[in-house]
Amino acid sequence: MSGQGRELTLAVLGCAVAGGLALSSSSQPWAEVTVERQPPLPPTAETLTGATAAPLVTACGLLLLAAAVAVIAVRGAGRLVVGLLVAAAGGTLAWSGLRGVTGSLGVAAADLGAGVGLGSAEVLSDPVRTWPAVALVAGVVAVLAAVLVVLRGRAWPGMGRRYERTAAAPGAAPAAAATTRPQTDEDRHQAAWKALDRGEDPTE
Repeated sequence: MSGQGRELTLAVLGCAVAGGLALSSSSQPWAEVTVERQPPLPPTAETLTGATAAPLVTACGLLLLAAAVAVIAVRGAGRLVVGLLVAAAGGTLAWSGLRGVTGSLGVAAADLGAGVGLGSAEVLSDPVRTWPAVALVAGVVAVLAAVLVVLRGRAWPGMGRRYERTAAAPGAAPAAAATTRPQTDEDRHQAAWKALDRGEDPTE
């Protein structure tokens, strides 16, 4: 595999791995929340997943998986656009993961499923740092992949160009054979019938 091929493979794997980690993280607990409600209502406990505590994590994961395919499918300026989108998604993931790890997620009563008596409730959040850290790692991987795409992506081969060469090669061999092999009576006979099928006069 050439150097450009290895770079393309690394970029695709980086986007795919980052997207998979982000989606895995979004479905796992990010915070244990205790809601102190007004008496006589008892306190309640909630577990917030990444999708609830940081909704953009799921969207970024899906975008990165799509980008893994787009990096192969496009080339030139289109690949630069994909790289910038990957960088934005990676930055968003890293920021969301960092907020989760440091316990600075803004958990409001509106994020919780228990709606009774939450108007004047106190929401206490205890972060679960493992899965936000996974999102943070996913963001770093995505940013590294984006840097590779933006700086080196224009020189990588594209899917369309490779398929065009593959499609052109089989057609070239019969054409070359036709120019080198002399035409026989059978060939002329078949050509006359084909001309008749097309509505042409073979004698002209």
